[in-house]
Amino acid sequence: MNAPRTARERARAELTREILATARRQLGEVGAPGLSLRSVARDLGMASSAVYRYFASRDELLTALLIESYNEVGEAAESADRPKAVPENRWIGVWNGVRNWALANRHEYALLFGTPVPGYAAPHLTTEIAARMPLTLARIVADAKRGNGLRPYTGPECDPAAIEPAMLALLEDGAFTVEETARLILAWNRLVGIIGYELHGHLNNVTADDAGFFDYAARAEGANVGLAFD
Repeated sequence: MNAPRTARERARAELTREILATARRQLGEVGAPGLSLRSVARDLGMASSAVYRYFASRDELLTALLIESYNEVGEAAESADRPKAVPENRWIGVWNGVRNWALANRHEYALLFGTPVPGYAAPHLTTEIAARMPLTLARIVADAKRGNGLRPYTGPECDPAAIEPAMLALLEDGAFTVEETARLILAWNRLVGIIGYELHGHLNNVTADDAGFFDYAARAEGANVGLAFD
């Protein structure tokens, strides 16, 4: 059992949440490149030196925002999955869960999947958290494969050298072949990409029904990974 937190610890946790909430509001005003600890402190009515006791630099604040947002989109994907449903319905549910989160958190989505922030490099610790969403898709396909529910693939094959060995190790591990891993990566990237296109207005005058086209894309990519979409 965890020991009860002290009043000081609770106060620190609460102020940390306020700092992050303020930083997220500023993402919508100035974007990630314009985010600064001084502006966050000003909005909170605090001295800059006080905020620096919570986050030592703007990069540390960005990392905290990344972690928070990756966890949220991962939670959205996992919560949308219904393990007792058929794989095809699970797949559609997760795609929609991610899209719904993105529509409600446009600036956070841009932070995760948009243009990199100049001068900032996310630390390695974000990698495992970022994997929550794509691994949710992978579990659906793995369950379908175990149930002999994957259809044969007849398209072009991917050269294994095109995929990072660490990614192969993460997804292959007996559950997937190299080719199945490649198609999962492709599906995940198309999910991220089509949502980004929608959020940034690149589908204007291209699709008449963004949600309908998104549903088509989800089914097409599901079929590409071997799920039974007709």
